[in-house]
Amino acid sequence: MIPLITATGLSVRHGEAEVLSDVDFTIAPGEIVTVVGPNGSGKSTLIRALIGLEPLARGTVRRREDLVIGYVPQKLHIDPSLPMTVRRFLSLPRRVDDASAEAALMRTGVPGLGGRQISRLSGGQFQRVLLARALLARPDILILDEPTQGLDQPGTAAFYKLIEEVRGETGSAVLMVSHDLHVVMSASDRVICLNGHVCCAGTPRVVSAAPEYRALFGLGTGGAFALYRHVHDHDHEADEGHGHDPSAPHCAHPHSHEHDHA
Repeated sequence: MIPLITATGLSVRHGEAEVLSDVDFTIAPGEIVTVVGPNGSGKSTLIRALIGLEPLARGTVRRREDLVIGYVPQKLHIDPSLPMTVRRFLSLPRRVDDASAEAALMRTGVPGLGGRQISRLSGGQFQRVLLARALLARPDILILDEPTQGLDQPGTAAFYKLIEEVRGETGSAVLMVSHDLHVVMSASDRVICLNGHVCCAGTPRVVSAAPEYRALFGLGTGGAFALYRHVHDHDHEADEGHGHDPSAPHCAHPHSHEHDHA
């Protein structure tokens, strides 16, 4: 199976500061991969580098030929004084017909919002409209950068349940950046813990037990992962061999020079 995106030795610099160093990454068709890490760890920079919006200092990124990406950015500022309906927004940058637009809104749980002004949407409604717009491209991969930022706990849980349903229906891969570990981990096939470099990677169970992960997020996340283990308490043979690298650099201290507020 040909990976959708593969990065080898990816490094990014912002001025004199190296924000990402020697990151290897791959995502296969249909996978849900979650990238976690503290503020300033380079998560959003990694996403931008993978889709070609961030120049590389070193390394390579290969995207499958004719890969269609549906991108939901971390922040999208729309001037509230600019009159724009949801329906018009869905036709940017390429026009879509009314039936497709309404079907996308219905699929993401916000039917009938086409005539509403974008500036009048709640945070949760806006995120669902962004997702609807991404789905209209029929993407091979959905890339979501902190899509639940600002949502409350029920809104966050509902949004990630929706993402999992969409993946099940469309078969698209999902790559997302998140802090919502207790919700996202249970839906992820693979987790990458980032702090300027890859600290550890593997299934949620493997990563939750990794000392590099615990150094970053502390023992307070134990309850979150206990919930995951309680719901899915069985052995994963595939876990073996996909854990953290004991020789990987320790990740207790985020790089103070970074400016990536993912």
